Amino acid sequence: MNNVSASSPHPSFADLHLLTVLAETRSYTQAARRLGISKASVSARIAELERVAGVPLVRRTTRSVGLTQAGQQLADETRGAFERITHSFEGIRDLAGSPRGLLRVSAPVALGRQYVAPTLAGFLRQYPEIRLDLDLSDRFVNLAQEGFDLAIRHAQAPPDTHVAWQLCASRSLLVASADYLREHGTPRHPSELAQHACLAYLRQGGSQSWSFERGAGRKAERVVVAVEGPLRANNSEVLREAVLGGIGIGLLPDFSAAAHLGPRELVQLLPEWRPLGFFGDAVYAIRPWSARVPRAVQCFVDHLRASFARGFVAES
Repeated sequence: MNNVSASSPHPSFADLHLLTVLAETRSYTQAARRLGISKASVSARIAELERVAGVPLVRRTTRSVGLTQAGQQLADETRGAFERITHSFEGIRDLAGSPRGLLRVSAPVALGRQYVAPTLAGFLRQYPEIRLDLDLSDRFVNLAQEGFDLAIRHAQAPPDTHVAWQLCASRSLLVASADYLREHGTPRHPSELAQHACLAYLRQGGSQSWSFERGAGRKAERVVVAVEGPLRANNSEVLREAVLGGIGIGLLPDFSAAAHLGPRELVQLLPEWRPLGFFGDAVYAIRPWSARVPRAVQCFVDHLRASFARGFVAES
């Protein structure tokens, strides 16, 4: 509800804050979700702010929302004050006792289903005043723009602009079923993968290649091989099930392969060769940089670190 009368020359502080959120999200829908209000309310409050300001603040098109020069100037000059207010309020709320509030978390689908979801009941029993929204998606969400407090990412390195906690190391595994290997033979060198059915993770771009390294330093040997196969998918669980079904050879993150490694299910191939630059060398919890970390976020990060402490597959 707007806290100024129709004749007031002064803007609502809540509407000014809404403008800063809209500047980040560039979306009425995302701004509404971030603030817990309706999209219609966002539109009405921006219209009221423009009426009080006397100039257009938002530029609307059928595809996106942008700010006018006046709107961007106003958002830029007030954003810092609202960030300080938010941080101060979070600090005071954290003094109130048990961690509380809504925690919005993004995680990859396979990793979230297999390793995050099974731990949530214990976390929520331990912290009954925390509410958790877990969004499973394999796309890299924009945390600040979409209002997430934390993201779990499988990556080579966390972005420099974020606070990051390493949860555990990770690696990629080349695997096939025993049935496939009996029928098609076992590759002894990465170059032989060109003659096999290879099930690849679906990414943007045309050709698909896998890179491997053996040894270290100047004596390291590297091989890049173009691969093809009957299936590509953007989910490692789908690829794992196809490999288990004997369709081909797969390059999987260890967290998807771990529970099925063994001579009767998934056989690891070319263990002396290290796959390069595909799924990432570690799992991180990350959040946009801020001067302090809310207690609810820190509690969940501590919970994840304990849950992931053992990693996925023991080093051979």
